[in-house]
Amino acid sequence: MKVLASLLVVATALASGRGYAACVYPKAPDKLPDGSTATKDEMIAAQKLVRGYNDDIKAYQDCLKTEYEDHMKADAGKPEKERMTKEQKDELNKVTVQKSNAAVDEAEAVTGRFNEQIRVFNAKAKKS
Repeated sequence: MKVLASLLVVATALASGRGYAACVYPKAPDKLPDGSTATKDEMIAAQKLVRGYNDDIKAYQDCLKTEYEDHMKADAGKPEKERMTKEQKDELNKVTVQKSNAAVDEAEAVTGRFNEQIRVFNAKAKKS
Protein backbone atom coordinates (compact mmCIF):
# COMPACT_ATOMS: atom_id res chain seq x y z
CA MET A 1 0.00 0.00 0.00
CA LYS A 2 2.91 2.33 0.78
CA VAL A 3 4.35 1.77 -2.69
CA LEU A 4 1.01 2.56 -4.30
CA ALA A 5 0.73 5.77 -2.29
CA SER A 6 4.26 6.78 -3.33
CA LEU A 7 3.50 6.07 -6.97
CA LEU A 8 0.35 8.16 -6.77
CA VAL A 9 2.27 11.06 -5.26
CA VAL A 10 4.96 10.82 -7.95
CA ALA A 11 2.38 10.59 -10.73
CA THR A 12 0.49 13.56 -9.33
CA ALA A 13 3.69 15.53 -8.94
CA LEU A 14 4.70 14.86 -12.52
CA ALA A 15 1.31 15.76 -13.88
CA SER A 16 0.65 18.85 -11.76
CA GLY A 17 3.77 20.96 -12.18
CA ARG A 18 4.54 23.51 -14.80
CA GLY A 19 5.52 21.80 -17.99
CA TYR A 20 5.72 18.37 -16.44
CA ALA A 21 4.88 15.42 -18.64
CA ALA A 22 6.13 17.55 -21.51
CA CYS A 23 8.75 14.99 -22.47
CA VAL A 24 7.39 13.10 -25.44
CA TYR A 25 8.75 9.60 -26.00
CA PRO A 26 10.17 9.49 -29.54
CA LYS A 27 8.61 7.18 -32.07
CA ALA A 28 11.00 4.67 -33.59
CA PRO A 29 11.22 4.45 -37.38
CA ASP A 30 8.25 2.45 -38.65
CA LYS A 31 10.21 0.17 -40.90
CA LEU A 32 13.84 -0.37 -41.75
CA PRO A 33 14.77 -1.53 -45.23
CA ASP A 34 15.72 -5.13 -45.92
CA GLY A 35 19.42 -5.00 -46.73
CA SER A 36 19.11 -7.88 -49.19
CA THR A 37 16.73 -5.96 -51.45
CA ALA A 38 17.21 -2.27 -50.56
CA THR A 39 18.85 0.26 -52.81
CA LYS A 40 21.72 2.44 -51.67
CA ASP A 41 19.37 5.44 -51.52
CA GLU A 42 16.95 3.51 -49.30
CA MET A 43 19.76 2.57 -46.94
CA ILE A 44 21.00 6.17 -46.78
CA ALA A 45 17.47 7.40 -46.08
CA ALA A 46 17.09 4.81 -43.32
CA GLN A 47 20.43 5.82 -41.86
CA LYS A 48 19.18 9.41 -41.62
CA LEU A 49 15.99 8.19 -39.93
CA VAL A 50 17.94 6.14 -37.38
CA ARG A 51 20.31 9.03 -36.66
CA GLY A 52 17.34 11.37 -36.25
CA TYR A 53 15.68 8.89 -33.93
CA ASN A 54 18.84 8.62 -31.83
CA ASP A 55 18.97 12.43 -31.66
CA ASP A 56 15.33 12.42 -30.54
CA ILE A 57 16.16 9.88 -27.82
CA LYS A 58 18.98 12.13 -26.58
CA ALA A 59 16.60 15.11 -26.53
CA TYR A 60 14.06 12.99 -24.63
CA GLN A 61 16.69 12.06 -22.04
CA ASP A 62 17.71 15.70 -21.70
CA CYS A 63 14.05 16.62 -21.22
CA LEU A 64 13.62 13.97 -18.52
CA LYS A 65 16.69 15.28 -16.71
CA THR A 66 15.49 18.88 -16.90
CA GLU A 67 12.00 17.87 -15.82
CA TYR A 68 13.39 15.99 -12.83
CA GLU A 69 15.71 18.85 -11.83
CA ASP A 70 12.91 21.41 -12.19
CA HIS A 71 10.62 19.29 -10.07
CA MET A 72 13.25 18.92 -7.36
CA LYS A 73 13.88 22.71 -7.35
CA ALA A 74 10.14 23.38 -7.14
CA ASP A 75 9.81 20.91 -4.29
CA ALA A 76 12.69 22.54 -2.40
CA GLY A 77 10.86 25.86 -2.62
CA LYS A 78 7.75 24.50 -0.90
CA PRO A 79 7.07 24.78 2.82
CA GLU A 80 8.60 21.86 4.75
CA LYS A 81 5.21 20.20 5.39
CA GLU A 82 4.41 20.10 1.66
CA ARG A 83 7.70 18.67 0.44
CA MET A 84 8.11 15.16 -0.86
CA THR A 85 9.45 12.53 1.50
CA LYS A 86 12.79 10.86 0.84
CA GLU A 87 10.90 7.79 -0.39
CA GLN A 88 8.88 9.89 -2.83
CA LYS A 89 12.04 11.59 -4.10
CA ASP A 90 13.68 8.20 -4.51
CA GLU A 91 10.64 6.90 -6.41
CA LEU A 92 10.63 9.95 -8.69
CA ASN A 93 14.33 9.40 -9.41
CA LYS A 94 13.72 5.69 -10.03
CA VAL A 95 10.90 6.39 -12.49
CA THR A 96 12.99 8.99 -14.32
CA VAL A 97 15.95 6.60 -14.62
CA GLN A 98 13.68 3.77 -15.80
CA LYS A 99 12.19 5.97 -18.53
CA SER A 100 15.65 7.03 -19.67
CA ASN A 101 16.99 3.48 -19.64
CA ALA A 102 13.99 2.16 -21.58
CA ALA A 103 14.57 4.80 -24.25
CA VAL A 104 18.24 3.87 -24.54
CA ASP A 105 17.40 0.17 -24.75
CA GLU A 106 14.93 0.78 -27.57
CA ALA A 107 17.37 3.06 -29.44
CA GLU A 108 20.09 0.42 -29.16
CA ALA A 109 17.71 -2.23 -30.48
CA VAL A 110 16.71 -0.08 -33.47
CA THR A 111 20.34 0.75 -34.20
CA GLY A 112 21.29 -2.91 -33.89
CA ARG A 113 18.58 -3.98 -36.35
CA PHE A 114 19.68 -1.30 -38.80
CA ASN A 115 23.35 -2.27 -38.46
CA GLU A 116 22.41 -5.87 -39.24
CA GLN A 117 20.70 -4.69 -42.44
CA ILE A 118 23.80 -2.67 -43.34
CA ARG A 119 25.89 -5.84 -43.01
CA VAL A 120 23.43 -7.70 -45.24
CA PHE A 121 23.46 -4.84 -47.76
CA ASN A 122 27.27 -4.70 -47.81
CA ALA A 123 27.55 -8.48 -48.20
CA LYS A 124 25.12 -8.29 -51.15
CA ALA A 125 27.19 -5.50 -52.70
CA LYS A 126 30.41 -7.56 -52.43
CA LYS A 127 28.79 -10.45 -54.29
CA SER A 128 27.72 -8.20 -57.16
